[in-house]
Amino acid sequence: MNTDIPGRVLRIAAIPADGVGAEVVAAGRTVLDALAAGSGGAFSFAWEEFPWGCGHHARTGRMMDDDGLARLEAFDAIYFGAVGWPTVPDHVSLWGLRLRICQSFDQWANVRPVRFLPGVRSPLRAADEHRLDWVVVRENSEGEYAGLGGRNLSGRGPGGEVAVQSALFTEVGCERVIRFAFDLARTREVVKVSSVTKSNAQQYGMVLWDDVFRRVAADYPDVATESVLVDAMSAKFVLHPEELSVVVASNLNADILSDLGSALAGSLGLAASANLNPERRFPSMFEPVHGSAPDIAGQGVANPIGAVGSAALMLDHLGLPAEAARLERAIAATTAAGVLTRDLGGSATTADVTAALIDHLGD
Repeated sequence: MNTDIPGRVLRIAAIPADGVGAEVVAAGRTVLDALAAGSGGAFSFAWEEFPWGCGHHARTGRMMDDDGLARLEAFDAIYFGAVGWPTVPDHVSLWGLRLRICQSFDQWANVRPVRFLPGVRSPLRAADEHRLDWVVVRENSEGEYAGLGGRNLSGRGPGGEVAVQSALFTEVGCERVIRFAFDLARTREVVKVSSVTKSNAQQYGMVLWDDVFRRVAADYPDVATESVLVDAMSAKFVLHPEELSVVVASNLNADILSDLGSALAGSLGLAASANLNPERRFPSMFEPVHGSAPDIAGQGVANPIGAVGSAALMLDHLGLPAEAARLERAIAATTAAGVLTRDLGGSATTADVTAALIDHLGD
């Protein structure tokens, strides 16, 4: 992709989906358009919004249109809000929209940075003593979220039903995400990869993961490594976070650990993520980690920083690292100035934070 073409137009599919997703995607789009307006015509965004989600399900019985994937495939990237609403079972909403996109577009690397921002109080004492900065790399296509299994034997009567949920680990799937983590570690100040499993109890899939990790590590002699059980890594996130740089784990374990990391940084509202198809055969999708938050939806108080941080990851993926860095600096300047939403102990609204982010784009 040639990123030196003046007047480059980035085609982005916006899927606000449910709850506060609509509010934070709107805020992110406003910030991105302001960034483009200040680029001197170097780039701009061509947005198309898709009204999919639980509201769409209520109208049509589907979370997205039948031809939705074919329509999304033409875009440079997907900017996603949050999925879920009390009127639709969570497994229906998740599998019907977000996971359908992730798995159909083979977005197998989920990158979730854990960033400690100025002006945001962390519950960790270590945050006062160390510069903490790590990233969780989540295998995003198989593992515990492969969707294998079923519910059977309900005909036996009450109490007789059996449910089986199988985790899928392939050598190819393990190796590609582990190599991704090692390549990412080589770009960081602390060149280290921590692999997380529960292979003492899950003796097949996660032992395969451990075997692949050791084999891949031999190709990266310059990268420090460790293998840690997930329960011990949970404790390490709290007790020794200064030892972390790149943490790679399976779909479920990395999902949980990354949420823990964001909570330790101050709030899930800060957490950004990228669902990447590194081969670029399909568009990648960028979304804040927080959920749809029905309890505050429509009140204008949702934290847009996770969505704007996800937009920075999107710009970096699209070959605009300098612009991504501008967004990151604007986020840090905004929190340092004390413009904080209530999840961070402040009283700023979504609009207040959005305006502050735009004001700080020149920092």
